[in-house]
Amino acid sequence: MSSRNAVFSSAQSVPAERSDCPIDAVAPCPKGLYQALGAAQPGHDAIARAATFLRQQITDATQIDVELPASLAATPAWFAAHNQQAGAAYQVYLGERRAGAPRKYFTTRAHALNFLQLAAPTKLVDGAWLAALLPRWADPDFTSLIRIYLEELGDGVAEKNHVGLYRKLITTYGCDQFGGLDDAYFVQGAIQLALAHCGTDFLPELVGFNLGYEQLPLHLLITAYELNELDIDPYYFTLHVTIDNAVTGHAHDALQAVQQLAPLLDDGGAYWRRVMQGYRLNFLGRSTADLIASYQPEQELIRILQSKCGVGKNMHSDYCRVGGKTINSWLSEPGQMGAMLQELERAGWFVRGAAPEQSRFWRLLQGERAEMFGVFSAYEQAVLADWIRAGAPAQAANDAGERASAVVDTVAQRTQTEKVRSVSYRARQRATTRTEVAAVARNRTPRALLRNHPADQSGVEIGNPALRSLEQRIAALPSKHERMALLASLMSPALHHSATGLMATRMFAQLMRN
Repeated sequence: MSSRNAVFSSAQSVPAERSDCPIDAVAPCPKGLYQALGAAQPGHDAIARAATFLRQQITDATQIDVELPASLAATPAWFAAHNQQAGAAYQVYLGERRAGAPRKYFTTRAHALNFLQLAAPTKLVDGAWLAALLPRWADPDFTSLIRIYLEELGDGVAEKNHVGLYRKLITTYGCDQFGGLDDAYFVQGAIQLALAHCGTDFLPELVGFNLGYEQLPLHLLITAYELNELDIDPYYFTLHVTIDNAVTGHAHDALQAVQQLAPLLDDGGAYWRRVMQGYRLNFLGRSTADLIASYQPEQELIRILQSKCGVGKNMHSDYCRVGGKTINSWLSEPGQMGAMLQELERAGWFVRGAAPEQSRFWRLLQGERAEMFGVFSAYEQAVLADWIRAGAPAQAANDAGERASAVVDTVAQRTQTEKVRSVSYRARQRATTRTEVAAVARNRTPRALLRNHPADQSGVEIGNPALRSLEQRIAALPSKHERMALLASLMSPALHHSATGLMATRMFAQLMRN
């Protein structure tokens, strides 16, 4: 799906105590609700709050001015026109890039990684709303929507499960720490989880939301292109471009479902109105454009430093001083991080406007014997590098012009070097694959190939007692209805990408076909 663990619950990545409002607030808080609904079995109170939240969001969404088809009959033509417009706009973008235009979305690699982090609360519940339909597995009117959900879950294959793919993506690049984000970043994810748990009472809205979510947006195409260009794996995004296509993919199935369910769900003309209300829900919360525009290297660096205060405030000796204060003293109050950065720069720890390697602080992070090795993740180092490069270098007034000119020359040289040396993610993967194939042909399998291709999944399951136990439990149930109900409970948004959830998905799909 194009817009978007209890052992592996995505919501459990956000500790409950970090919630921005009380768990029993009258007006449900998106972040707190997101956490509560991310549990393997949310309580009755959480479900009730989810319904209240949905009603409020639907009311809010009515105020959104968005282009909508005039009627159900006009929807196919409107849908096709939207798809064509996105494709045409993407071709314009590609033409501009070929003509030398800069990237449209991401100024730097750190900027792109920041986007992946900010989008995580939504992406980690990808497809959640369709879980509400699993109990309707025997109803042919819901088959196409359930099939969409199964495909979102990778049909039970870990390497294709969308939530698992996104979790792997942000973990690989060290941008998986999103617990400190405020409420606004959890609105869309909370809507999707609320639909997952309350969808029976909001079926037309769920179908309409799915219709909007499955459309091909221009931002998805551009995001995939620019991530690849910045040597970041774009597969999660390119997968959604292909699987959501309007001819044979999820976009086609979503439209077909809206039409097929009209006779079943219509109630004196209310069906179409409610479908469009659900469609509007897609426009609530932080948009892709909002996430991209919000990146400010200094503010993000300060946030990163603040996140390290709790651990770092007792880790330095009294010899570590800057600006007349010990580092422990600085770190004891997260609100001082901006001032600490200024003092570090004043003391010569940073050379702003130059290559990061020229800064003493940067060298503390590099190499296995560096004093601060491992303290900053790959993403955090990228943000730090952005901040160092972006700033004007400290300089005396009498040589300001000369130094500024030197910085311009350095930036120009670096930009040209990056153009020459830049290798996209896909190009690098193709080169790696060719090397591996050649090595295999010479009967010399490289270590990297062994590391990147783990044992067959079925082999893992053979030795997993929990999965063997699940098979036995399913086989012991007296009816297909009971088997499907148990499997569906293991395919919830909180569980489907765990080993048990993946196996349950495969079994559910097989039983649904038989």
